[in-house]
Amino acid sequence: MTQPFYVSPEQLMKDRADFARKGIARGRSVIVVGYRGGIAFVTENTSRALHKISEIYDRIGFAAVGKYNEFENLRVAGVRYADLRGYSYDRVDVSARGLANAYAQTMGAVFTTESKPLEVELAVAEVAATQAGDQIYRLGYDGSVAEEPGFVVMGGAAERLGALVREEWTEDLTLAEVLGLAVRVLGAGEEEDGSADRVLAPASLEAAVLDRHRPRRAFQRLSVPALTDLLPGAEQK
Repeated sequence: MTQPFYVSPEQLMKDRADFARKGIARGRSVIVVGYRGGIAFVTENTSRALHKISEIYDRIGFAAVGKYNEFENLRVAGVRYADLRGYSYDRVDVSARGLANAYAQTMGAVFTTESKPLEVELAVAEVAATQAGDQIYRLGYDGSVAEEPGFVVMGGAAERLGALVREEWTEDLTLAEVLGLAVRVLGAGEEEDGSADRVLAPASLEAAVLDRHRPRRAFQRLSVPALTDLLPGAEQK
């Protein structure tokens, strides 16, 4: 009788984590950043049908990197969770914190019990009446959840791009200023391989905002003409 192949729990978790990180690194980075009037979401995405940024509920937005089919299933589940909770209790009872906890339980269970982890990383953001009340949560492939003050960068180059955002970001930036910052960071080249900075055209971007001044539904997508007007020196291509 042959002995079953043994893999230690530590090695199994490490292999799953490495697998998930490699899948996430293949996708384009996403930046979620607060500004004076709300929270902005920006990523490089030429598709007008396959969105990486979406609305979940009245004042809650969603962004993801990784495998589209996996994070789209999570987005749909989040919308259903929010709708059910808002219908069963009250619309004000639907919060980004509650949604982040629900996502963390699902993603953590998949990571520990399924043969393949989810190759996704999520951000859930909620805009409040004041900037001090805004919330941004980052969820890892293993179900880990963290509240990020001010901004979050996801994707394979998150650490490098996050450092670039940190150098320039302040709470008092306007929408045009945070969009310009996000676009510069997304197009930044790597010093290690000598790659040059890229200039990203509005047509190659997907962007949206949670506008704290909009009544009830704060989420609004930014069209290519709107991005062209907001980004200094941008040309529509």
